[in-house]
Amino acid sequence: MTRDPSKDVSHMAQPANPVFGPIKGPCLYDGHQYGPEQTNNPISNQSEPRKSTALQVTLAYGDGRLSLDLPGEQTTVITPTFRPALSDPVRAIHDALGAPINSRPLKEIAREGQRVAISVCDVTRAQPRRLMVRAILDELEGVIRPEDVTILIATGTHRANTGSEIRHMLGEEIASACRVVNHVARDSSEEGLADLGTIRGMLGNDVPVKLNREWTGADFRITTGFVEPHFFAGFSGGPKMVAPGLAGIDTVLTLHDAARIGHPGATWGVTEGNPVHEDVRAIARLAPPDFSVDVVLNSDQQVTGVYAGELFAMHAAACTRARLDSMQPVGRLFDLVITSNSGYPLDQNLYQTVKGMSAAARVVKTGGLIVCASECRDGIPDHGSYASILSSRSDPASLLEMIETPGYSEPDQWQVQIQAKIQMQARVLVKAGKLSDAQLKASHFEAIDDIQAAIDAMDVDASICVLPEGPQTIPYISQQRPVETVTLCQ
Repeated sequence: MTRDPSKDVSHMAQPANPVFGPIKGPCLYDGHQYGPEQTNNPISNQSEPRKSTALQVTLAYGDGRLSLDLPGEQTTVITPTFRPALSDPVRAIHDALGAPINSRPLKEIAREGQRVAISVCDVTRAQPRRLMVRAILDELEGVIRPEDVTILIATGTHRANTGSEIRHMLGEEIASACRVVNHVARDSSEEGLADLGTIRGMLGNDVPVKLNREWTGADFRITTGFVEPHFFAGFSGGPKMVAPGLAGIDTVLTLHDAARIGHPGATWGVTEGNPVHEDVRAIARLAPPDFSVDVVLNSDQQVTGVYAGELFAMHAAACTRARLDSMQPVGRLFDLVITSNSGYPLDQNLYQTVKGMSAAARVVKTGGLIVCASECRDGIPDHGSYASILSSRSDPASLLEMIETPGYSEPDQWQVQIQAKIQMQARVLVKAGKLSDAQLKASHFEAIDDIQAAIDAMDVDASICVLPEGPQTIPYISQQRPVETVTLCQ
């Protein structure tokens, strides 16, 4: 009898840490013995029904879940290591602010009368901003007045967040008490961006450094974020809350150029030797935060760990934990990989959905099939250059050739570059309830409404992998990097 992998887990020993709860060890449901790669077409017009134990799996999709029935013997389900939510996350944040890593406590560093800038994630991220900013303001009470605090929405090149979104993200009280400013990467005025010169990038070229002037001009700077693997920057949070989060368009274009995005080190979970992450850190050093706070979340978007203190030290500690929770080894490649884009807010548009495809691409066979479920309530989206770049060429190969042409530079080209590489590796089908078939076709994807029908049409011997939480789980072939202990559910 097969079991739901979320119900069948082992317990692992963990290092002592006052801000972590017990951990349920990483788990794979693997109903099929690993064997040699198959070369047959995984989709067939089979007439006989599968003779297999059914396995029910649900995919994160928008605010809900999609239910699927899969053949147990052929299916591997990979989920993040589940860590229960902290019983009192507010207390945990205060504890971290008072006992930070490589830093004095926040309350001891800030000085009366200082103008404070706090960077937070934009609406595409599941950061618990209200909890984090409220704790910071409480720690600074009596030293810093709320009217002297500017909260910077680190949009990077994303659209400005609306007033209602900001109130939802921060709460009415904080949004009213503090000044809240959307970063605008394309603001070329002297009031918008400060020119800090250049850095010499890891790949040898100069990177222009232009950062939000509200950030560079503040007396006291604080980054807040959450840490999870990132598909080309290694990990989110930390220095990314300075750049690209608060960077000008010229800086972002260089950080995300074709050479950096195409570098083998620019991938999930890699920071050392990653030209994107290395240059992001170098830029952050030119206008460093005086204090930083990051959290780690579980698949229910609940706080499971808090890190605070000096930017690079606290971020390294958070990355270590996120790597253990999110990155899971498997022993082979698969004919079909089914993934979500982690549900809302990450699956709010097609641009963000490339992340779920990228996670799936790590374990799909060349010539295999990726099926991605992403609601896309914000469309492709209409803002940015992603859609226009996609429409400028007839196929992924032509898009990749254009982007890799020396001198080509357009906002959002990095997302198209990664998408094109994935599509040259595997066929990609997308279920997006808020997009039309025509919109998906114009984006070079095949639309699929019924994922179950695609599963049922697979060859009886096809190997299947499912990432129910999408890019919250990053699979990798176990021979390629050190393997953490994994329990196979029987």
